[in-house]
Amino acid sequence: MSTAADRTYTTTVGSQQMDLPLVALSDELTIALLITVDWGVEFAETAGRELAELMRPAQPEIVVSVATMGIPLAIEASRALGLDDYVILHKTPKIHLGESWAEPVLSITTDKPQRLRMDPARVAAVRGRRVAVVDDVISTGASLSSALRLVRRMEAEPVVIGTLMTEGGAWKRALGKDAALVRALGSMPLFHPDSSGGLVADWD
Repeated sequence: MSTAADRTYTTTVGSQQMDLPLVALSDELTIALLITVDWGVEFAETAGRELAELMRPAQPEIVVSVATMGIPLAIEASRALGLDDYVILHKTPKIHLGESWAEPVLSITTDKPQRLRMDPARVAAVRGRRVAVVDDVISTGASLSSALRLVRRMEAEPVVIGTLMTEGGAWKRALGKDAALVRALGSMPLFHPDSSGGLVADWD
């Protein structure tokens, strides 16, 4: 277990070992920060391929992910699954997105409520299909819950949820029965301070 002195947490994402920086979100909560887009092409290709193998038995027909960190994962998992299309959901408002396909979300790494939006022009690519919903890290389950609501509003079926890492245990309670769909390449705890200035791992 890492301490406040070294400020990193060593973990594995599938076959790949990583030293993640420990970042304090508040006086009471620290996380090991995985920024997918900072780890390069080889990392994303390997992680996407390994995650695709975990998701393949569910026979998804399209991958849906969340911008921005989920984009490399969506591309590489789709490629490895032999799929030629994927759909990205957005938290940042854009002129072409509108509000017709939007759900509220509050992420652990943002300090205010956001909305997860789907491009109306892409609804037909998802409607009625078997969907793999992928995200880089599942922590509170808030972003993922919003994504699942959007997919189901499109009359599509989420058949598997893929992630690089699960974080803590709150996501299981947030997802309820959908937690059984999660396939992850690794897991890591949240961290809370102890009386000596170190950090205590919290897996729940």
